[in-house]
Amino acid sequence: MERKLIFFDIDGTLLDHKKQIPASTKHAIFELHKAGHEVAISTGRAPYLFQDIQQELNIDSFVCFNGQYVQRRGEAILKNPIDLKAIEEINGFSEKRDHPLIYMSYEGMRANVPHHKDIEKSIATLKAAHPDHDSDYYKHHNIYQMLIFCGKQEENEYHKYFDNLNFIRWHELSMDILPPGGSKAKGIERYMSETGTKPENVYAFGDYLNDIEMLKFVENSVAMGNAPDIVKESAKYVTSGVDEDGVYNGLKYYGLVK
Repeated sequence: MERKLIFFDIDGTLLDHKKQIPASTKHAIFELHKAGHEVAISTGRAPYLFQDIQQELNIDSFVCFNGQYVQRRGEAILKNPIDLKAIEEINGFSEKRDHPLIYMSYEGMRANVPHHKDIEKSIATLKAAHPDHDSDYYKHHNIYQMLIFCGKQEENEYHKYFDNLNFIRWHELSMDILPPGGSKAKGIERYMSETGTKPENVYAFGDYLNDIEMLKFVENSVAMGNAPDIVKESAKYVTSGVDEDGVYNGLKYYGLVK
C-alpha cells in the first residue's frame, strides 16, 4: 500500500470522555506505524499539553495551535504568530468586559489576570493548571494562539468587532483566538507541501468545531460519532463514537487497518 498521511485531533478523538486513549485506538495507531504510514496530531492544544500523548503513541509530528505551528519529526515547518497590534486591541476590548485571556507561545502559557474561576474551570478539562500571571508575556514571546473566557451569549461582539482575528469556541466558557484565516487546514496544507503527499493519500479525524475546516479540506476525512451534526456534515465519513472504537472503525473503513 502507498504510504498514507493521517492526522488525528486529540480531545474527543484520540482521547475519550475520561481523557484516556481507548485500547482499540492505541492498537490502530501502532498498526499504522507498523505499515509505514506517517501519523501526526492535529490539535488546538499547545505542544506542552500533549507530550504525554505523543510519548504513549510514539508520534513525533504535529499541527498545533489550530494550525499556527507545525512540526515534523522535530523540525518546525510553519510558524504563524498573532500580530502584536491585534493582541493589544483584544487586550483593551476584553478588559472592559472582564473577559480574561491566556497567551500561548511555543514555550508556555500565561494568563493576563492572577486568577479567574472561568479559566480554572475551562483549563481543567485539559488536565492543566491555571497558568501563572504575566500580563506582559505577549511582549516577549511569539503568541500563536490566545484563549478568551466568555459565554456564548457574549461571543458575537468579538466576531463583529475583530475582522483581524478568528474566534473558535472550544468550551462553553472559552474560545480560541487565531490569526485571520487560521485553521488546522492551513497547517495540514503546509505539511502536505513539505512531504509532497498527494491529496488522495491524506486522512484526518476530528470531532469538534475547530475541525470543520480540516475535515472539509482533507480528501479522506472522518468525523467521530460523538461530533455535533455541523461537524459530521463537513466530513466524508462518520465513524462510531470515541468510546465505541471510533478511530479504529474509521481506519478500518478506509482499509488502513484490519
